[in-house]
Amino acid sequence: MVMAGATTIRDAAEKVGREDSVFFSHHFIVPRPLLNAITAEAPTLLLVDEVDKSDPEFEAFLLEVLSDFQISIPEIGTVKADSAPLVVLTSNRTRELHDALKRRCLYHWIGYPPADREVEIVLIKEPGVSEALARKVVAAVNRLRELDLAKPPGVAETIDWARTLDLLGGAGATGLDAQMAQDTLGAVVKERDDLDVVRDNLEEITSGA
Repeated sequence: MVMAGATTIRDAAEKVGREDSVFFSHHFIVPRPLLNAITAEAPTLLLVDEVDKSDPEFEAFLLEVLSDFQISIPEIGTVKADSAPLVVLTSNRTRELHDALKRRCLYHWIGYPPADREVEIVLIKEPGVSEALARKVVAAVNRLRELDLAKPPGVAETIDWARTLDLLGGAGATGLDAQMAQDTLGAVVKERDDLDVVRDNLEEITSGA
């Protein structure tokens, strides 16, 4: 045993210290998704969701993964992939990503879905919402996106707004007028300055709803 013969805590600590190679080994590594993807026997898909919310150190760490499909562990060495994973990174642009990271990626912009598709998404996520209300909410949200807002509403806000209106209007609610929009703006508009812009255009936003 490593501790055999130790008569004091100092002796025990010195004996343990001489066994660094035992502790700094693959046996004591808890593999996380990145290392699992690198060490997988078959090609795998690695999703790094909302990479813009990570810290710059993690972004720098990804450079080695994306360029060489390997991870360097100082105490152990380099772990290189036998089968390179397919890596997908998503970003909501909460901060600018480093150019070095973007150079290693194929860029694909995903915009807002067509209105009919967005209605389908709302009804899938909130099956209790009537189709009539879903269509009115989607139409109003598309008008909001045409305004000069700091944070235009995404699909998540569309779903939240439809859910809120359905909850307040009761099961099967179908209406959306300026007053209802005013009372529920917090579900779809998330910036103080944007609220003022939207309130000045409520009649136009809800027209035809």
